[in-house]
Amino acid sequence: MIKLIDYHMSSRVLKKELLRKCEDLGIPLVGFAPVKRWEDPPKELPHKFSEWIPKEFHPRSIYPEAATVMIIGLPVQLPIVETAPSIYYHELYKTVNTMLDLKAYELSVFLNMESYPSIYLPRDGYANIDVLLENPFAFFSHKHAAYLAGLGSFGQNNLILTREYGPRIRFTSIFTSASIKPDPIKVKDLCIRCLRCASNCPVGAIKTKGEFPPPIDKKLCAMRSAKLWSKHKSPCGICIKVCPVGEDRKLFNRTDMSIYDGKGPKKYRRAWSHVQKYGTL
Repeated sequence: MIKLIDYHMSSRVLKKELLRKCEDLGIPLVGFAPVKRWEDPPKELPHKFSEWIPKEFHPRSIYPEAATVMIIGLPVQLPIVETAPSIYYHELYKTVNTMLDLKAYELSVFLNMESYPSIYLPRDGYANIDVLLENPFAFFSHKHAAYLAGLGSFGQNNLILTREYGPRIRFTSIFTSASIKPDPIKVKDLCIRCLRCASNCPVGAIKTKGEFPPPIDKKLCAMRSAKLWSKHKSPCGICIKVCPVGEDRKLFNRTDMSIYDGKGPKKYRRAWSHVQKYGTL
């Protein structure tokens, strides 16, 4: 039988405990955003949007009791992403997705045990690529949640860029009835508009003109993913591979972007080519 604790922690203590649990679970990025940020976007957000998130995608449209959205992020390791599209990146993507689901579920259970009704959301809200070809939307956007929690800004590729990992990170969310002190939106626009993501996109899905952040052509992107899926080497990953933003580049000694232009040491291209030759069609 589940034993529910009959008292509530203070917001400060609860947040401290959640951050401690995230540290124990090996979660490097965590953010908290009140649901009112979906309804009334903070003025200090680094971007302006001609159209905001439709109400049906707000947290309370999914879980009416939600007061706070907790967002967690796990990185995808740059040297593996560099082999994309490949079985190596395909397996990394699956592993990170599974870990996100497990950790988010565990955090939601902890909150429930502390008498704060909470639910976790899957890292993807769609069944497969075929579904996205028909309707290229999930029922909730984790990247917008991360943005509203101050974890990053949007890039030219319409993905969240973080100071630590650039776009090489996956997110998921926990909806909780607990009112937890939100994280401030300190992040600035991290995109340097180098347009590497756009120029390297195999299907030209990333726009270079118009409003920023530009909406990508989700249909083209999904078609590319479907093709790679049939060969067992999805997702594509190229736009996050070539993004120069992120401190992970220093860790892996990848600050010289010329390696993606067919220049620099040949050892990298040999390694990528070797991985790409095996395990997929």
